[in-house]
Amino acid sequence: MSLTSATLLIVVLLATALAFAAAVWLWPRLGRRGRRPVWGRVGVVLTLQVLLLASIGLTANRTFLLYGSWAALAGMERPMPSMGDAPAGSGVRVLGRQPTDVPGGGTPHVGGEIEKVTVHGERSKAAVQAYVYLPPEYFQKGNENRKFPAAVVLTGFPGMAENLLKGLDYPKTAWRLAKQKKMPPMIMVMMQPSVIPTRNTQCIDVPGGPLSETFFGTDLPEAISGAYRVGTAPSNWAIMGDSTGGYCALKVALEHPEHYAAGVGLSADYKPEIDEDSGDLFHGNTAEEKRSDLLWSLDNLPQGKSSFLVATSQQGEGNYKPTQKFIEKVKAPARVSSITLDHGGHGFNTWRREIPPAMEWLGGRIGAE
Repeated sequence: MSLTSATLLIVVLLATALAFAAAVWLWPRLGRRGRRPVWGRVGVVLTLQVLLLASIGLTANRTFLLYGSWAALAGMERPMPSMGDAPAGSGVRVLGRQPTDVPGGGTPHVGGEIEKVTVHGERSKAAVQAYVYLPPEYFQKGNENRKFPAAVVLTGFPGMAENLLKGLDYPKTAWRLAKQKKMPPMIMVMMQPSVIPTRNTQCIDVPGGPLSETFFGTDLPEAISGAYRVGTAPSNWAIMGDSTGGYCALKVALEHPEHYAAGVGLSADYKPEIDEDSGDLFHGNTAEEKRSDLLWSLDNLPQGKSSFLVATSQQGEGNYKPTQKFIEKVKAPARVSSITLDHGGHGFNTWRREIPPAMEWLGGRIGAE
């Protein structure tokens, strides 16, 4: 049974309710003295605690989509096969298709379509799963040769790409804003900010390890442009994300203006977090460690022509002061805009408020060829 299935959650909730009822009914009998009643009370308490924690955990996981499988929860999810296992030139492999959650979503030329794919990186040799949203205009008659702008959209870590479809409604928002003429029809590539599901590589090329920056900075736009009608100029590409994904988006846009014209960071970090999820990302390479600090990079490295949008809250978020520093340090030819809420938090409720204006802003920075 799937970790995120509604059936599993219902079964566990019912078991919790039945266990509670049984505990209320049995407790008078277990209140007696003796070894058996004592062990009975211990068993009842432990069973209720386990079921209650399982109910809370499964509810939270379905709400925030932190783990997509039992293997991911156990930290044993395997990376996708390397590029060497894919046919030459197959930068994108389609695994399946699904309708969008909009009116007419079952008809591609009305509601668009979502493809689940594996993207193979030519230089990084990484293979990463993603969801590609194709707007309805992509399928409409007369647009057979039309090229579209594209945005890479990244989750936080841990997190699943499904967060972007279900929890944050990126395809639905893009469909609605394009229909309202507030942004152009746009292809979106939605995925985790890591080339290995169980490791928080944070868009850094790890010495002797995964080449995460190379994948997102170079391989990804080249592979998608080769598989879909997307332009190859920087003005055709943007990257955005939340939390760790926001850090990656700003980092990639800052360090790869040759591929991305814009980067959006919602509740973004401004330097990598080194912990048990990341492991050693630098292996003594102090120059790369400094470069990974976005505030240091803005002060010490040339700034390209990319545009940045950063979002934070005056109360409720820990990145307010670093965000103000980021804004102060961006210099021409780069440009920066910001969204600052009075109150917010590091979570979906805040990001749902920021995503529509962020996508409108993004739509004004990139376009088709």
